[in-house]
Amino acid sequence: MADQTYDYDVLIIGAGPGGYVAAIRAAQLGLKTACVESRETLGGTCLNVGCIPSKSLLHASELLDEVNNGHMATWGITATAKLDLGAMMAEKTKAVGDLTGGIEFLFKKNKVTWIKGHAAFQDAHTVKVGDETHTAKDIVIATGSSVTPLPGVEVDNDPKGKNGGRIVDSTGALKLSEVPDHLVVIGGGVIGLELGSVWRRLGAKVTVVEYLDMLLPGMDTDVRKEAGKIFKKQGMDIRLKSKVTGASVKGKKVTLTVEPAAGGDVETIEASHVLVSIGRRPNVDGLNIDAIGLELNKRGQIETAHDFRTKVEGVWAVGDVIPGPMLAHKAEDEGIAVAEFIAGQTGIVNHAVIPGVVYTMPEFADVGMTEDEAKEAGHTVKVGKFPMMANSRAKANRDTDGFVKVIADAETDRVLGVHIVASLAGTMIAEAAIAMEFGATSEDIAYTCHAHPTHAEALKEAAMAVQGKPIHM
Repeated sequence: MADQTYDYDVLIIGAGPGGYVAAIRAAQLGLKTACVESRETLGGTCLNVGCIPSKSLLHASELLDEVNNGHMATWGITATAKLDLGAMMAEKTKAVGDLTGGIEFLFKKNKVTWIKGHAAFQDAHTVKVGDETHTAKDIVIATGSSVTPLPGVEVDNDPKGKNGGRIVDSTGALKLSEVPDHLVVIGGGVIGLELGSVWRRLGAKVTVVEYLDMLLPGMDTDVRKEAGKIFKKQGMDIRLKSKVTGASVKGKKVTLTVEPAAGGDVETIEASHVLVSIGRRPNVDGLNIDAIGLELNKRGQIETAHDFRTKVEGVWAVGDVIPGPMLAHKAEDEGIAVAEFIAGQTGIVNHAVIPGVVYTMPEFADVGMTEDEAKEAGHTVKVGKFPMMANSRAKANRDTDGFVKVIADAETDRVLGVHIVASLAGTMIAEAAIAMEFGATSEDIAYTCHAHPTHAEALKEAAMAVQGKPIHM
C-alpha cells in the first residue's frame, strides 16, 4: 500500500493522557491524525474515572475534614459542617465535564478526527472500528489500563447489580450514593489510600487490608513507615501482611474472609462496602494484536524500543500498555515523544525522572531512586532528611506532618532521589524533578535561594543535611 492511499498519517488507539496528547502533538506537527476512542467522552480513565474525579473528591472531603477534625477550631473558627453528598458528586461531575469537553475542543482546534468505537487490528496499517476500516501509515497503541481483578472477590459497580454496588473498584468508589458505614479497602497502594481517605473524611469507618508489611509498595522505606503512622493517626484500621481470600454479599452486608499472608488462622470482617484496589493491568483485549504478530511480555505489556516502536513496523505504543509506572504524566510525555518520533524528530522522555504523587493529606511524593534502589544500583549514598516540624511555614500553618529526604551519590553529590511527605508534596516534587533533569548536586539545591517562609525551604534544608549542615535542625 503506497503512502498516499492511507486514510491518515497517524491513527492513535485510545484517547487517554497518552493518546489524546499524541494526537494533538501529531496534528501540530502537520500529520493527518485520527484518534479512536470508545467512551462517550475523551480523556480516558484519568479524566473520566481516575485522576480528576478522585482529586475533586479529595479536595471536597478535605474541606469537610477541616471542620470536623478541629483544625479550623484551632484558629478560632468554629462552624457546623453538613454534608450534601449529591451536591459534592455533582460538582465532581461538572469538573470532569469541563476537562473532557476541553479535550474535544482541542481535537477540533487541531483538526484531529475522533473515530468513536473500539479498534481491532486487521493488519499493521489497518484497524476495524465497528463496520468501518481505517488505514494509517503509523498506528499508536495508547489503550491504557484497567483494574486488576481479585479472585474470590467479584466487583459489581452497579447498585442494581448482583452485589448491589457493595463490592466496587475505583470507578464504583467514585460514585457511591451513600457514605459507607464501614469501607474495607483491599490494597494499601495509591488508589486505595486516596479513595479510603475520601470516604473516611466523609464519615466512614475505613479498614485497609494490605498483603505486604507496609503501605505504598514501591516508595522509599522511610516514606512507607511514615504513611503507616499517619493513616493510623487519622483513624484508619491498617491490616498489614494480610490477604482477602473471599467475599460474600447478603443484603447490605459484605463478609470478607481474611488470612495472614504467610498462612494461618482465617478471620472474617464485616463491612457495608468493599473497594478492590490491588493494581491495574494493560488494556490489550480486543485489539487483535495476534493479527499483526505482536506479542506481550510476562506482565501482559507491549515491549517497545526507546522511541516507542514495537517490533512491528509502523506500530508504536505508549502509556500504561508498556513497561514503567502507570502514571498519566508519564503517558503524556510519551505521547508527545512518539508523535515527534513519527514526524521524524527526536522525542525525549527521561524515565529516570518521573515523579509520583499520592494525593492524600498529607501528600506523599517521590522522584528518582529510593535509598534501597540506589544502593542496589551500586551507589554509595549520602542522605539528608529534614522534618516539616522544623519548617517555619508548616509550623505557622500547624501543618507539620512529614519530612523531605534527599539521596545523593556520596562521591559525585549528584541527586539520585527525593522523597517528600508534606501537605504540598505534589507541588514541591516538581523542583526536585527539574533539579535532577539538569543533573543537580545536593549542593546545587542547598545553595539555591528559596523564598521564606515556604514549605519548599524544607527541600533546601534536606539538601543541606546531605552535607550535615542544615540550619534549622
